[in-house]
Amino acid sequence: MTQAAELIAAARLLDAMGFMPSKSGNLSIRVAGGFLITPAGLPYAGIAEADLVTLDTAGRVLAGHRPPSSEWRLHAAIYAARPEAGAVVHTHSPMATALSCARLGLPAFHYMIALGGGADIRCSTYATFGTAALAEACLVALAGRKAALLANHGVVALGASLAGARTLAIEVENLARQYLALRGAGLAPVLLTEAELAEVQAQFGGYGRIL
Repeated sequence: MTQAAELIAAARLLDAMGFMPSKSGNLSIRVAGGFLITPAGLPYAGIAEADLVTLDTAGRVLAGHRPPSSEWRLHAAIYAARPEAGAVVHTHSPMATALSCARLGLPAFHYMIALGGGADIRCSTYATFGTAALAEACLVALAGRKAALLANHGVVALGASLAGARTLAIEVENLARQYLALRGAGLAPVLLTEAELAEVQAQFGGYGRIL
């Protein structure tokens, strides 16, 4: 499968899962000289390879005839700051987005939090969508992490591969659903300790679970 075909398949999957309402969200994959990103304003169900846009890290169009996603600055900033990132997935998945609207992150209430790279998944400070300020706020929230919530907005996940970034974005939504259910029941989460999380990371590394 080509990178373009992989990007379209991932976008359609996340859209079908309800993670991209009203043509929101965007995905990209690193390519030589820049990154390939989904276009602005097109329904994912009908997107074609010719609709994708290739940008360099300054946002200059290298290939494609459509405008890139309005969040291209976010993707460009992540690729510039995180050389290990091979792909970036940004969703508006419902439960994680609801949590971001309270400007809350996800603490270490479940061991799968460790997939995000640390002891929590942070929520960024608020900034308007599509701006350099949002990209900067996201980078702060992503420091030492592979996923973050964007305040009053959604989710960002990165991975060495598109499959990894997509899987992590799905897991963040799953964790948000569990966390909101816990809080909605009036229960206080019992958080894992640093030592317990370190054991989880070691277990993940032992069978290749790290994304």
